[in-house]
Amino acid sequence: MAAMDFNELFFNHEIPFCKVYSVESKDKLEKLLLSNRISFCIECQEKGLWERFFHGSSRKNVFTVRINEADSVRARNLVEGIESVKIASA
Repeated sequence: MAAMDFNELFFNHEIPFCKVYSVESKDKLEKLLLSNRISFCIECQEKGLWERFFHGSSRKNVFTVRINEADSVRARNLVEGIESVKIASA
């Protein structure tokens, strides 16, 4: 049986794509990526113990969206114009 030959550049090469600063924008971005068949992972940045203690819940949620590098150009074109989304610099 022959070994599978994967392109190392794009196989399992996840990159941080953008940061999202509101739940509404995160939901909109999720639907947009799903409808365009772009796989993604969303990481919620937790507040540290001291930040929760001193600032309470005043800080908004921040989400990091990670996608495959092969989809980055297409996703960048789709995401333009969504509020509270900051695309990571390339």
